[in-house]
Amino acid sequence: MNLMDEFRSHRRPVAGTELAERLNVSIRTLYRDIASLRALGAVIEGEPGVGYMLQSGFLLPPIMFTVEEVDALVLGSLWVADKADRPMAEAARKAMARLTAVMPVELTDRVEAKYLEVMPSRHATSEDVDVSALRRAIHKEHKVKIAYADARGNTSERIIWPFFISYLEGGRLISAWCEMREEIRHFRTDRMQSLSEMEARYPRRRHDLIKEWRELESAEMPKGKQR
Repeated sequence: MNLMDEFRSHRRPVAGTELAERLNVSIRTLYRDIASLRALGAVIEGEPGVGYMLQSGFLLPPIMFTVEEVDALVLGSLWVADKADRPMAEAARKAMARLTAVMPVELTDRVEAKYLEVMPSRHATSEDVDVSALRRAIHKEHKVKIAYADARGNTSERIIWPFFISYLEGGRLISAWCEMREEIRHFRTDRMQSLSEMEARYPRRRHDLIKEWRELESAEMPKGKQR
């Protein structure tokens, strides 16, 4: 854990703002992570405005999973590594390596057996945009400006409010409110020629947009086939 490494690199109390800056997280996230470590048994002295220091001798306990849970984690990380964009795929590999490092030996052996496989996508499409930028915009509820080509190749500039990403076989679909059409539309990332995150937040909450979208999806499906 990066926070543990930061604590161990300081012999004196370190300010929460400094820790948050070094870890590139919000101060709220830092406080949550400190609370999680304390719940695991770490003795962390200090408080906001004073600084924090980890008492020596604490080790993270081994992470316990059932064998089925380990298989699920391995399969999930393999799927993400193959189907997702490059930053997400790399994050999946690192997360699995971090989990493996703190698993008991018998579970580590199961991970290293490598008897699960995700076959490469047969219909993978190339993308010219950074999908991680879309994920950031969704989390921050920021508007995004895109250049988008339709099925006929006609290009238009749109300002959208992205709120959901669907990972499909070989591609990704963005659900967003389109300011030009004044309704919820779906955009294929392989048809986006460019995108830029805007500073402006969209005026509705992501949760409300997702709720409206799901209601529309349910209403459009034939009766008896709703999901």
